[in-house]
Amino acid sequence: MSSAIELIVEGYARLKDRRSLEDLRMHRRRLAADLKAWKGFDCRMSIAQVEQDIAAIETGLETLGPVSG
Repeated sequence: MSSAIELIVEGYARLKDRRSLEDLRMHRRRLAADLKAWKGFDCRMSIAQVEQDIAAIETGLETLGPVSG
């Protein structure tokens, strides 16, 4: 079964919406950094999930090819 992020990425990729994918990746990167900075909590599972999300987003960006311009 596809995860929610994979379905979102698929939709943006189908629409060729690079900007939304890049914004989504930046949000996930900030979230990962925030989770890694937490002290006193075990956030390893959440960090792993966010990193999987980032990988899925990067795969979607790769399908759009290189940035032109």
